Amino acid sequence: MASSSSSSSTAGGGGGSGQVVAERRGIPGAQFVEDVQTYLTQLGLDVNSTLSFLQERLQQYKLVEMKLLAQQRDLQAKIPDIEKCLDVVATLQAKKGTGEALTADFEVSEGIYSRARIEETDSVCLWLGANVMLEYSLEEATDLLQKNLDNAKASLEVLVADLQFLRDQVTITQVTIARVYNWDVHQRRVRQVGAVPAQD
Repeated sequence: MASSSSSSSTAGGGGGSGQVVAERRGIPGAQFVEDVQTYLTQLGLDVNSTLSFLQERLQQYKLVEMKLLAQQRDLQAKIPDIEKCLDVVATLQAKKGTGEALTADFEVSEGIYSRARIEETDSVCLWLGANVMLEYSLEEATDLLQKNLDNAKASLEVLVADLQFLRDQVTITQVTIARVYNWDVHQRRVRQVGAVPAQD
């Protein structure tokens, strides 16, 4: 994507043929083309090469979109899990000092649950990933989970904005492809019309 980004910046300089949006987090901005002839001159390419360049950029955008959508799905699944963990820790804190045991159903494996009786406790064990589990006090666990939740929500907001920016660039690129193609068709027709009197 880096080499394509520099090409986009070069294509946008001067001429007033279009407006280039600065890149966002490594995603190069697409140029809105107002004057196809000027755009082709700036690129220094013929119509076929320009269309190939734009199609390649479009495919790059699609690949990035797939990656971002996968990250978005992961975060959307992660956030409810963190919230559930926070609820459990909050429940344990609420029971603390009451002398009451907590009865809970927990998932042993997918679709299989078991019932447990949890006596009053001052700590919980949290999975940190990579097969690592650590024991935290209830207060420490709450702080860590809340921090993770805030980070996940912030990351999701950034991803949503990235996806919106990316979709805008896809639309602009698709419009540019159509404009270049239609301009080429029009130019061919003009040349054909101009050639008819010469043949007579």
